[in-house]
Amino acid sequence: MVEKIAVLGAGSWGSMLANILVENGNEVRLWSYKQSQVDELNNNHTNEKYIKDFTYPKELVAYADMKEAINGVDDILFVVPAQVTRSTAKQVNEILDELDMKVNIIHGSKGIEQNTYKRMSEVLADEIDESNRKSISVISGPSQAESVAKHDITLVTTASENIKDAEHIQSLFINDYFRVYTNDDIIGVEIGAALKNIIAIGAGALYGLGYADNAKAALMTRGLAEISRLGTSFGANPLTFTGLSGFGDVIVTATSSDSRNWRAGYQLGKGETLDDIVENMGMVIEGIATAEAAYELANQRGIDMPITSAIYKVLHKEITIDDAISQLMHRKGRAELD
Repeated sequence: MVEKIAVLGAGSWGSMLANILVENGNEVRLWSYKQSQVDELNNNHTNEKYIKDFTYPKELVAYADMKEAINGVDDILFVVPAQVTRSTAKQVNEILDELDMKVNIIHGSKGIEQNTYKRMSEVLADEIDESNRKSISVISGPSQAESVAKHDITLVTTASENIKDAEHIQSLFINDYFRVYTNDDIIGVEIGAALKNIIAIGAGALYGLGYADNAKAALMTRGLAEISRLGTSFGANPLTFTGLSGFGDVIVTATSSDSRNWRAGYQLGKGETLDDIVENMGMVIEGIATAEAAYELANQRGIDMPITSAIYKVLHKEITIDDAISQLMHRKGRAELD
């Protein structure tokens, strides 16, 4: 059954999810606040700043007017940066009120909101009235947009408190190269998706400093242990962190040069300043804001997250990367499974 879907956010991941939905036969409206990007997508069917050398189907229509993009759709997919999800959701709620619409809400954003420490589904629930939404779901997993553009085999998961809602999202996206599983652990899926970006920054920094595979494996494994500790403290299923939105996402994000978080860490390891990295990247590096939120949240809840703490302190120039590594390696010995 063809559905009308508005995708909010035309970056690399938002535009690629929109592309999948079009390929699967849906009517898709891709919203961007940048008129120049909308014009490029509609006239040239390209999005060169985000996905190079890729042509989008002509059936994908971009909009700069959010109300036009939303009017009459069945589903709204948020793929905007985590720190602007709340302000975007407020706009959407006003439009839904005006149009008297009730839709399924989905998000593919990976982050934790600063100051409130809320997951994206919580932010969306705060800002979109129950009278305007049928459900809230998340889609996440090891899925670099550049690889999806090449139809690389990709597996992700979609989660919602109601498994029937997750199954609906599964049906929208699943195809012969993009396989979608369902999960009812939205807490675990969202925390894994957000915190893996922190580990990716650390992995990039290690590579930039010249460390090799053993160090990378150590960081990824112990980083996942931290993610699991924080997630389970909120009631997440520990098995979620061994799955696609946990270790799967850590693997791809902490090993791929397509990951902007990995690239940011790599440049830090090479001695570049964070300010220069952010300015030159030209895209949001979600792990920076998430590191701050996770560091503060771990302290608030008394959760031991030494890697997250070290990366936060490096980003905030409290310690050097070499000092961070030394402090981690000289911590008191402990049992692995504590």
